[in-house]
Amino acid sequence: MNAGAPVAPGLAASPATGAVLLVVAGLACQEVGASIAVLLFPEVGPLGMVMLRLAFSAVVLLAIARPHLRGHGHAAWTAVVSFGLVLALMNGLFYLALERLPLGVTVTIEVLGPLVLSIIASRRASAWLWAGLAFAGVVALGGGGWDRLDLLGVLFALGAAASWAFYILASARVGAAFPKLDGLALAMTAGALVALPFGIADAGAALLRPEILGLGAAVAVLSSTLPYAFELIALRRLAASAFAILMSLAPATASLAGFVLLGQQLNLLELLGIALVIAASIGAVRAAGRHAREAVEPLG
Repeated sequence: MNAGAPVAPGLAASPATGAVLLVVAGLACQEVGASIAVLLFPEVGPLGMVMLRLAFSAVVLLAIARPHLRGHGHAAWTAVVSFGLVLALMNGLFYLALERLPLGVTVTIEVLGPLVLSIIASRRASAWLWAGLAFAGVVALGGGGWDRLDLLGVLFALGAAASWAFYILASARVGAAFPKLDGLALAMTAGALVALPFGIADAGAALLRPEILGLGAAVAVLSSTLPYAFELIALRRLAASAFAILMSLAPATASLAGFVLLGQQLNLLELLGIALVIAASIGAVRAAGRHAREAVEPLG
């Protein structure tokens, strides 16, 4: 469309609308990537899949960022290596959980990590309302009983949730120490190196098959490269609070992907649990946004 052409009010997509679509597309890519990963588990195992995802993601990021290795102190390199360890741990626990739990349930439990972190960081009594709602969601997630869910899978998912909280903190430190994508590219490389021996042991000779490597590369692009690129563009046009609310919808997109692509059906109580966790995440984000505005706006 011509930039100078007249447009009827309400017919043109605003920059914010385009940003929302990018975030939703990123979430869809992530869950499609996770679904492909689940389908590859019989061939390479969850830890083999972690290695493939991190290795191909590192290759893409190194090619894009071309990070400078000189001029960084001991603290910066310590932050990068720590971030890499967190990346390997978070992805490893997530895929180990996916091997035992439905995609929607796994992502819902994982979302509890940043949700709990945001509630603790807010230091407001009202935040515990959202904590209670999230707890109710977790109870409902048990559906017909927690015996219906694999206990080890739940523990893996809770570990992934805790790792996600550490990921947020580690990412902030690396972002402050390295420009642009340099820190992420180096941390992804460190994570891939950590995952390498576990992945080789889990996947074995399957890593020599071109189709497996191709699908592993597809998972890396769908689960890491495209979502990160979409989010980066969206954040330039969308308020951080709105972005966080959209990201809270991840359990819903994961449940849909699990149903459509993997045939994973959830009962009504499990769906209610997912809805409660999403509502708690959105409530916590909105409360944090109001608190931030109150802190900077003059009274009266």
